[in-house]
Amino acid sequence: MSFGPPPSPFTQSTVAADTARRQRRRRRALGVGVVVLVLALCTGGWLLWLGPDDATDTAKDGKPSAGTASPQGRLDIRETVENPLRNTTGQMAFRFAVDDMSPGEEYEMPGTWATDKVLAKGINRTLVGFEIGKDVTTDDEIWRSPLSGPICGVTRHVTVEGRTTVLHRSQENPESLCNHVAFVDIDSGKKLWDKEFPTSESVFGQDATTVTMTRGTVAVAWGDGATAYDMDRGTRLWRNKKNDGCTYRGMACGRNLLTMLACSRGKEDITYRVRKLVPSTGATKWTHRPAGGIKDVKVLSTAPVVSAFSAGDIGLTHLFSLDDRGRRRATIGLDGGRYEIRCQERHGYTAIDGCPSTVVGDDQVFLTSREAESANWITSFDLTTGKPDRKFASGRNQVFCPLRVSGGQLLAFRESSDHITPLGVVSLNPRTGKETPYFSFSLPPEAWTLTSPTLSDVVVQNGRIFFSSARAEGPANSDRATPKVSWLVLGVGSAAATHN
Repeated sequence: MSFGPPPSPFTQSTVAADTARRQRRRRRALGVGVVVLVLALCTGGWLLWLGPDDATDTAKDGKPSAGTASPQGRLDIRETVENPLRNTTGQMAFRFAVDDMSPGEEYEMPGTWATDKVLAKGINRTLVGFEIGKDVTTDDEIWRSPLSGPICGVTRHVTVEGRTTVLHRSQENPESLCNHVAFVDIDSGKKLWDKEFPTSESVFGQDATTVTMTRGTVAVAWGDGATAYDMDRGTRLWRNKKNDGCTYRGMACGRNLLTMLACSRGKEDITYRVRKLVPSTGATKWTHRPAGGIKDVKVLSTAPVVSAFSAGDIGLTHLFSLDDRGRRRATIGLDGGRYEIRCQERHGYTAIDGCPSTVVGDDQVFLTSREAESANWITSFDLTTGKPDRKFASGRNQVFCPLRVSGGQLLAFRESSDHITPLGVVSLNPRTGKETPYFSFSLPPEAWTLTSPTLSDVVVQNGRIFFSSARAEGPANSDRATPKVSWLVLGVGSAAATHN
């Protein structure tokens, strides 16, 4: 792969060679990509889709159907609704694979974003975009946006216009400061702006730095403070410094902007504060102070506000929901580990809202049980009362993983635990308890690891599901003689999906 430091401007022979190789690969991709997709469908027919019976409902109270999205402005964080698929015929929508990595070679691959046309990926110190609908490899990207240093922070959020933001280091050295934030258009790869923010070298390793987005605002937090930028112009809106002995643990966005602070009066006396801010000014609207003795806090949703906390030494133990004024609404216990919340800590940095195994709807939270005998279930809890509402069983030799809420319904990935039962995406209706299949599919063995939600990023967008590796690794030294084909991103889509 060629996502390491760029060649020197003085080595023009290297530049010429890379250009020629890229042109050869692009020409080859036009023919080979089509052949690969056709063979994938014809040799064994390993993709089978099932269309939904009724993925949308008409509410009893006469409100708009759950399949209808509310109007959004261009600077809002995207909240799309996945429409039913019209055609049950399936095909591979995208595959990114490489076979030219050397033993010991590895790259971090933080961040995965998709629009209706482009799949974008972070690879080391570069953002790349690929055209969906092709079988691609290195140098087949339609755009490449280099950064000054390795990516050190990402957000899953995308604006209505198809833009997102990343953090990157100041230099190629992986130990350099994580003090740059870039705002990028996913379809074109254009870097709309790139700003250096005033981080502090006192933050160990700089890995506590986080980035997120809310309407019109890109927000960054690090131990000593927080700052925000205007999306359109990249101008700084405000900067808050730490005070009262509190440090910033991170920010969470979406419809609202929340920040979490850890306040210390000694090594063993740490308390937390969840604070809602005004995005345009950084002013505090309210502050919620969880009880003392809590070991950790994660933000699962900003609208409604739902947080998870640890009242013990191991793992998260409870959830609490807050009202519009920051007051506690309900507390939900995880039954001593019966329900689990998995939070990702990849690439050497964390995010206070990086817990993809738990999904929050308008007034419900969906929790996943621990796997037992190759199966599990998802339970919805009411955020007003804290009581369980609906339970959805995965079925034998299958494991459920919640993905996101779409039009009032929960989209969930059904993983095959025996690699015989087909995989699938289903829609779960929390009002009626009905399960509606979106599609199901089977994959060859080389893709099985890639579809694990605990190891990969999973994105559902515009009638497709993407599985993306968090790291690319070369073969072991013992496999030097045999090229290793590594699947890095896989997309599954319908031949005639109704896109948003």
